Amino acid sequence: MKDRPILITGVAGFIGSHTAEALLRAGRRVVGVDNFDPFYPEQQKRANLSEVQESASRLRAGFEFIQADITDRAAMSSLFERTCPEGMIHLAAKAGVRPSIADPAGYAHANVTGTSVLLEQCARHGLERVVVASSSSVYGTLAPGEKPRPFREDENVERPISPYAATKRACELIGFTHHHLTGQPVAMLRFFTVFGPRQRPDLAIRLFMDKISRGQKITLFGEGNTSRDYTYVADTVDGILSALDRVPRFGYRIWNLGNSKPTSLDSMVSAIARVVGRDAIVERAPMQAGDVMATWADPARSAAELGYVPKVSFEDGLGRQWEWLGRSAGTLRP
Repeated sequence: MKDRPILITGVAGFIGSHTAEALLRAGRRVVGVDNFDPFYPEQQKRANLSEVQESASRLRAGFEFIQADITDRAAMSSLFERTCPEGMIHLAAKAGVRPSIADPAGYAHANVTGTSVLLEQCARHGLERVVVASSSSVYGTLAPGEKPRPFREDENVERPISPYAATKRACELIGFTHHHLTGQPVAMLRFFTVFGPRQRPDLAIRLFMDKISRGQKITLFGEGNTSRDYTYVADTVDGILSALDRVPRFGYRIWNLGNSKPTSLDSMVSAIARVVGRDAIVERAPMQAGDVMATWADPARSAAELGYVPKVSFEDGLGRQWEWLGRSAGTLRP
């Protein structure tokens, strides 16, 4: 099995680059694909990719990068034919809840069509296992007056409130159909607000660290009582690799990958201010369309079936991200 590479889509992204390095450390060959979507600066993705390439060189491990678009059927057919991957970790997507409201067609094309193109090639080339990134956004938002609670994989998720969430739920359904028709093992992983070194610059923690450290005002949407289940990237990667290893036992399976310790927006800002060593200057604004009140992973299934146990606390993870941001010498800051 280890003679064939693992294909990672979105390899130059935040989670993709960390996943590639983890596989290389485990002695696996990796083929990575990315199209450098302009959602955030290509320079930052190139920097992520450079770190993967440096790790491969240091470890004397096999890594190949291909710049291509996952929606290009001819390019993906050629890629699969030439590299003959043993498995796929599909992380490429148009990301972001709020931007998806302005471009629903673009999100559907990249996320739904792209996933369909890749699964077609997985079936054609007989991959042994497939892992696909989903999102906690599929759970939707709380009903009026409903108290926050952990989200379980088996609950109804038919009311997404953003085009991004809808595309992720669509990919879960496409993955189920693919497994039903082909028998290929498919894992769908619902990520819960991943943070850490290399985090996308549009996400709150990265953005707030930069602005608070510069004494700039930050905008908080809502009353500060929204909450997120922040999950450190290394813990998420552990879950991804465990799913890659274990999904053949289950056929098709959805797993939450969260920390199961929600943090409110105000508490998050206070924690960042402590790590940065500077008070936050806060401006309040109304909640934005597509935002959910809370995310909170029920970890029981992933703990029992994947051995998934997050190890990095929120404050420790913030410290590691702040240290990395300092090392990036300002060139990666938004």
